[in-house]
Amino acid sequence: MARMVVTRMNDGFAFNAVDEAHNHMRLDIPVDQGGHGTGLRPMQTLLSALGACSGVDIVMILNKQKETIEFFEMVIDGERETGKEPALWTTVHIIFKFKGTMTKEKAEKACALSIDKYCSVAATLRAAGAVITWEVEIG
Repeated sequence: MARMVVTRMNDGFAFNAVDEAHNHMRLDIPVDQGGHGTGLRPMQTLLSALGACSGVDIVMILNKQKETIEFFEMVIDGERETGKEPALWTTVHIIFKFKGTMTKEKAEKACALSIDKYCSVAATLRAAGAVITWEVEIG
């Protein structure tokens, strides 16, 4: 079982999340929404989790193929519903950027396996109605 302890940090909307291994993440909302802007916004952490979850899969796949990854970055953009509460992610687009020994085809296959088969966060977002698209850039 996973456990997170989330504690309010100030008189506003900042929270500190700590996992069972004592790793910390600070969350807040923007100043224009009443927060102090001192942490990640909660919904953006879902996009970050998507990147990390998929990234782990992709690194494992490329490592098994004995590919060298010199650089790997994901740029993730999302659109949320408007005029609704809760406002869920409707579309998410990921640009996977690589530099290394892999071909574009190998990188695309690793990304497809992650997003379509292995990544639990991607499956969770899709189950909530989000459409996830992606592309690969080799530099």
